[in-house]
Amino acid sequence: MKRKIHLGQFLILALGAIAFLTLGFTLGRNTGEITPISIDAAADLIGLSFSPQEKDSMISNLNNQRNNLENLRKIKLENSLAPSLIFNPLPQGFYPSQEQKAQDWGLSKNVSLPEKENDIAYMPVHELAVLIQTKKISSERLTQIYLNRIKTYSDTLQCLITLMENSALEKARAMDKELAEGKYRGPLHGIPYGIKDLLAVTGTKTTWGAAPFKDQVIDETGTVVQKLDEAGGVLVGKFTLGALAMGDIWYGGVTKNPWNLNQGSSGSSAGSASAVSAGLVPFAIGTETLGSIVSPSTRNGVTGLRPTFGRVSRHGAMALSWSMDKIGPISRSAVDNAIVLSVINGMDEKDPFTISAAFNYSAKNEVKKLKVGYFKPFFEGDRPTLKNDLEVLKVLENQGIELHPLELKTSVNAAPIVSMLMVEGAAAFDELTRLNLDDQLVAQGRNAWPNLFRAARFIPAVEYVQMSRQRSLLIKEMHELMKGYDVIVTPSFAGQQLQITNLTGHPALCLPNGFSENGSPTSITLLANLFDEEKLIMLGRLIQENTDWQAKRPPLFDR
Repeated sequence: MKRKIHLGQFLILALGAIAFLTLGFTLGRNTGEITPISIDAAADLIGLSFSPQEKDSMISNLNNQRNNLENLRKIKLENSLAPSLIFNPLPQGFYPSQEQKAQDWGLSKNVSLPEKENDIAYMPVHELAVLIQTKKISSERLTQIYLNRIKTYSDTLQCLITLMENSALEKARAMDKELAEGKYRGPLHGIPYGIKDLLAVTGTKTTWGAAPFKDQVIDETGTVVQKLDEAGGVLVGKFTLGALAMGDIWYGGVTKNPWNLNQGSSGSSAGSASAVSAGLVPFAIGTETLGSIVSPSTRNGVTGLRPTFGRVSRHGAMALSWSMDKIGPISRSAVDNAIVLSVINGMDEKDPFTISAAFNYSAKNEVKKLKVGYFKPFFEGDRPTLKNDLEVLKVLENQGIELHPLELKTSVNAAPIVSMLMVEGAAAFDELTRLNLDDQLVAQGRNAWPNLFRAARFIPAVEYVQMSRQRSLLIKEMHELMKGYDVIVTPSFAGQQLQITNLTGHPALCLPNGFSENGSPTSITLLANLFDEEKLIMLGRLIQENTDWQAKRPPLFDR
């Protein structure tokens, strides 16, 4: 297996997105002659200077480049078209295991059916699966419970874009019929779920949470949704996301946090996390580029899994950053997320970024054999969530886990490399900027997409490649650090770990660890080496079986 080239993403379009190379070309129109003065102005933006002779020599080349860029822009590129240079997070000499074994979830053999529907609604997937399999509840009844809750609470939470009631009930009845005939597809058989509305589903709108696309219909179904359908899942709705996968502000409002309706759900998987937290679905699909699973999972007090980059196909999903986007589950427990990951995992010829890798979880594996580290400096000082973070370490020690202190040190500063996301996002939504469609987005602040996409056009293609080279170094250094441990425990937002691990493609499990003084949920994050998600699940399960943080319910929705 050869390592794929990852020196750059979409270099031609990145070049096209750079205003300093167009020199006098204001988005979408030629404004006049390229002169030494315009070269000076452009050079100031990137911290360079050129002699009079150098500027004079450049002019003819720059005119040619501007003409080329104008010709490039005549060709319309769909958001789904990936660049020809493929990012691959595998460090030299590292290849994930290909040996797929049978999964052993260690599910209870007997689960009691609660009398109250709200108690049923808040049950985790791994318990609902037993109820379905033992026919203590039908998929149709379970689906109707969630549909009723969605219709009751989704307006309050502003978390729903499309309710799929008819198709959901039809699928649920089909799953009940199959079960009656002796066919059982697995733990997701008949289990309702929702998706973030950047995943396409035939026959539905796919709005990306943004006004310019609120009536968009994409005539295909994303690979993740297809796999969940084949596993017996019942899709009940498409939930909100912050416009174009940022934050919790979308064209219809602000998605709410069920624990505090005066607060947004965070994002960008805002609707998915809010819906799980409020008991509208037992699990939902989210995506993360730079915190969009971790942040809303924290805010809403649910459990989110960000898989290794390349493990899950993104076919049928909106592209924001081809080299950073990842799809993963949000649910009530680590085990639930593992069950979902086992279904959506795998290579997909429709997504050239996917990497073949086994996902082997077994409840029989001994969690106490894991070598567990923790970023010691992040558990010191005077942070608001420090007490809750330290409590997680105490739980692990009480369960016989030996904790090894270490520090997160790299020779590369991750913050500047995050500009790769901005360049790729600006390329993905090139026409949004050039045609002034970005004026239709609700969020228009300094740190909102319209402004960020405009500014990204001034990032030189040369510097983009340099970022990619530094990213290769970051991947190597993080691999060396991570391979000494099975799992590393870290506060979710301390230091640069969230930026670094999203750039390097490492998996993360974000799980609740209590509440702040004002009653807001807090979280802890577990990190593992590339394609070692089963170790995250092992340790996450240990924590959750010995605490009740994930079982807490927002009072306004526990009825």
